[in-house]
Amino acid sequence: MGENSLALKQMEDPSSWHLPEGVHWPRNTGTLIDLVGKTPLYRIQRVEPDIPQSVRLYAKLEMYNPGGSIKDRAATMMVYEGLRTRALRPGMTILESTSGNTGVSLAMLGAALGYPVKLTLSAAVSEERKRLLRALGAEQVYTEPALGSDGAIRKVQEIYAQNPEHYFKPDQYSNPANLWSHYLTTAPEIWEQTDGRVTHVVAAIGTSGTVMGTGWGLKKRNPRIQVVAVEPDRHDHGLIGMRHIPSTLRPGIYREDGFDRLVRISTERGLETARAMAQREGIMVGATSGAVLAAALDVARENESACVVCFCNDSGERYLSGRLWSTPGT
Repeated sequence: MGENSLALKQMEDPSSWHLPEGVHWPRNTGTLIDLVGKTPLYRIQRVEPDIPQSVRLYAKLEMYNPGGSIKDRAATMMVYEGLRTRALRPGMTILESTSGNTGVSLAMLGAALGYPVKLTLSAAVSEERKRLLRALGAEQVYTEPALGSDGAIRKVQEIYAQNPEHYFKPDQYSNPANLWSHYLTTAPEIWEQTDGRVTHVVAAIGTSGTVMGTGWGLKKRNPRIQVVAVEPDRHDHGLIGMRHIPSTLRPGIYREDGFDRLVRISTERGLETARAMAQREGIMVGATSGAVLAAALDVARENESACVVCFCNDSGERYLSGRLWSTPGT
């Protein structure tokens, strides 16, 4: 049984999750890794005027990570664990499937640490992300757009099987280091930034690392905190980076009992809320962040004394050429 498989076996009951001995967040490395995390928390007040004044709604602005997205956290932890355990060694290539942001994060870290990076991704990802990956020196292997992220996952498995000794495959969908990163950094940041007042945390299901790890870390501090997971309302959605669990490959780290509530949001509502965030708060976010914010607004309306924290995973600037900003009036 591989290291990831063994760790996943030990994660079957979220109430019993624990960090294995020796696992920690990297500190004072003298590299770009030291800039990951500690992102700002911004209070949202103008997107929807009907939110009760007694409710505090915050967005964790993850575009302030050095690689521009929340995926810097998971990528850092997976690479660091690879180095610590010697699964990643000089001469190897980092190989991963991605919908874009994890690829950018790995390409950034690969460039900074001296490791080549090879990525499989759907040809439908935004042109901005493709250019970012080229700028960072990553090799890109495109898969059929109709296959989505599942096609990229299957392609990376095929490439890895041909020469496993040559590659370090983080496997973000099944690597517990993904959720460890949020347990060790995201959860304590939110707790400190809200002075322990957070009552709800709202996050998208992509790999599920953010919702699982952050929820785990916050519930260790206060079991009454509600963890809300967000997924698209249909399989043929346009919320890049999110997964419609009923119709796709289920991530290995995904656990339905790792959150308290599941909310489904339409692509159109995600787009509309992202545009509202830009036009009423002055902050450009992607459609996935718009969908998460839409779910957080629903939670805020239902709880008159809540402190709700949601995630803005990346900047809307990564989608300037796509549907998000192409609608008349935007």
